[in-house]
Amino acid sequence: MAIRPEEISAVLRREIEQFRPSLEIENVGTVIQVGDGIARVYGLRQAMASELLEFPRGLMGIALNLEEDEIGAILLGPYEHLKEGDQVRRTGRVIEVPVGEALIGRVVNPLGEPLDGGGPIKTDRRRPLERKAPGVVERRAVHQPLQTGLKAIDAMTPIGRGQRELIIGDRQTGKTALAIDTILNQKGEDVICIYVAIGQKASTVAGVVEVLREHGAMEYTIVVAATAADPAPLLYIAPYAGCAMGEEFMFNGKHALVVYDDLTKHAAAYREVSLLLRRPPGREAFPGDIFYLHSRLLERAAKLSDELGGGSLTALPIVETQAGDISAYIPTNVISITDGQIYLETDLFYAGVRPAINVGRSVSRVGGDAQVKMMKQVAGSLRLDLSQYRELAAFAQFGSELDKATQARLIRGERVVEILKQDQYEPMPVVDQVMAIFAAVNGFLDDLPVEQVRPFEKQFLEYMHVSESELVKELAQKQAFDDRLRERLAAAVKVFKERFVRQGQAAREAPGAPSNGQARRG
Repeated sequence: MAIRPEEISAVLRREIEQFRPSLEIENVGTVIQVGDGIARVYGLRQAMASELLEFPRGLMGIALNLEEDEIGAILLGPYEHLKEGDQVRRTGRVIEVPVGEALIGRVVNPLGEPLDGGGPIKTDRRRPLERKAPGVVERRAVHQPLQTGLKAIDAMTPIGRGQRELIIGDRQTGKTALAIDTILNQKGEDVICIYVAIGQKASTVAGVVEVLREHGAMEYTIVVAATAADPAPLLYIAPYAGCAMGEEFMFNGKHALVVYDDLTKHAAAYREVSLLLRRPPGREAFPGDIFYLHSRLLERAAKLSDELGGGSLTALPIVETQAGDISAYIPTNVISITDGQIYLETDLFYAGVRPAINVGRSVSRVGGDAQVKMMKQVAGSLRLDLSQYRELAAFAQFGSELDKATQARLIRGERVVEILKQDQYEPMPVVDQVMAIFAAVNGFLDDLPVEQVRPFEKQFLEYMHVSESELVKELAQKQAFDDRLRERLAAAVKVFKERFVRQGQAAREAPGAPSNGQARRG
């Protein structure tokens, strides 16, 4: 085959004519120190605050400290392979997480990577971890209830969609259980739930996931887990990841509930990162921006205006106190950011009052506007009754003689406390709550022994759903009392109470029945 020089020159000429010189500038930095989940990088003078940086072997980091000579970056993963002199590249983007329907029912880490062995998450939608909270004009007042299924909360410290309600108390007082019950109660309510576990044991998180799965709640729940084994940077970004996932639903006109469990460990993780980055410490060694850390997270919870779709993001942050000290640094910070708090007390918990809610210290600043009307009509005097009972009970223990009015209040208070008790993982529909509280606050239980109150409640609700189903349906539809409904419900309580008392007498008079003392010990 003969070589033709004119063909070769024609090809070369064409290639030279089509050549367009281009200059690619790549900003590259160098690792000068690494350890404790922190890398110090020289160079990258154009790096942005919170920008994603790419380290060798696909390891990612976030630029947190932008100093004159170097950058302090937190590392989002195992960094044992990283060493001094390694190259670092800018990505030009801030950290994002995958969002959307594909995450529902999954357990993921704060980067949106699956932890449940269920395969990759197929979604093309992503949201930045940090986002400016909706402004005043973009919001509307909280007006829709978010039912927790817990009588003590829905009656006295109600929560509305778009609210931020703090759950606060010492360790082992039922904070997580209260949040899980709220998630379980959203079944069929068209609310997507996000549970963010921060710094908990992996076994504890697995237990929560199992409970949610058993009760069918994983069908509408996303679990974001940053366990105690994960590095502090992952614990720091975990609640922001959960919030971004919830915002995707809110901005699409849906309703979401996000639980941050808990922000005490989140603050400790941020303190660790800040001290390693040599930021100046303040009170309790926390950095100066610790308030902003939580305010910029919780302010993103909102009820959007109708023009923006009317979606909502409700936040239930959890804070752990030490020896009931709610005046410590982190508790006071979060109390001042939120729209109310539910305070759980150790003494009540060990006294058998569960959920162990201290009525005097718990408050909801906006939930009353979103409370179901029939609950407001029934539970209006409940908080006052309980507060008076607690005060009088403190005097009564001294053994002084009490007048009849005081004794009546003590009797009523005991039964109200008993009716507000509720077993774990058994949230109750609002109609059932209203009927049970109605019986207690109107004195129908005053002449029953205290130990008979809960059996009475259980059997009474069964009776109402079977024998008075039409009345229950009407209450559920109207969501409010009128004189006729009130009289019908009072009559139903009286009829059932007579039957309940007769059954109790028959059981006591039956041959071989134990005496009162034996029955009580059993």
